[in-house]
Amino acid sequence: METITHDREFKQALDSLSATEQRVVGSRFAENVLALNDDFRVRRVVEVAGNPGATEEELASAYKGARSVVVETYTACGHDAEWLAQAGHFVAAAAAAAALPVAEGAGAGSSAWRAAMHARMARTCEMIASGEGGTHTEAEEQYAILTAFLQAAGRPGPAA
Repeated sequence: METITHDREFKQALDSLSATEQRVVGSRFAENVLALNDDFRVRRVVEVAGNPGATEEELASAYKGARSVVVETYTACGHDAEWLAQAGHFVAAAAAAAALPVAEGAGAGSSAWRAAMHARMARTCEMIASGEGGTHTEAEEQYAILTAFLQAAGRPGPAA
């Protein structure tokens, strides 16, 4: 299987996933930046979203909890560019996107794509806060996460 190397392949592979698979992969994207948010509710959302057997009730409760953290952290960010606080906000948003109920996410792009974009924003905020950049991006981390997921599921990789 080929490794995903750019966003076109990444998005195409995400779009091929079922809602449950998107939720599980989205939770892995959120988990990859989870160290940037220490709220236990966000950890719980990532755990629930990452469970392929989670019930609709568990997911609804997790999503509600994540949305609460998103609102709380949004208002805490303020206008002073508190980059680590903003990173925590985007982690919560990534977790919420992963647990997004299917009906609420319909027509607005995949939940995994949303989780990926929020996770990238979290990592960007962290890099701004630290004043350090890297040659290995969050996008590349996500490509590796999705490639590993597809390989484990025996799914074909991106189309050439």
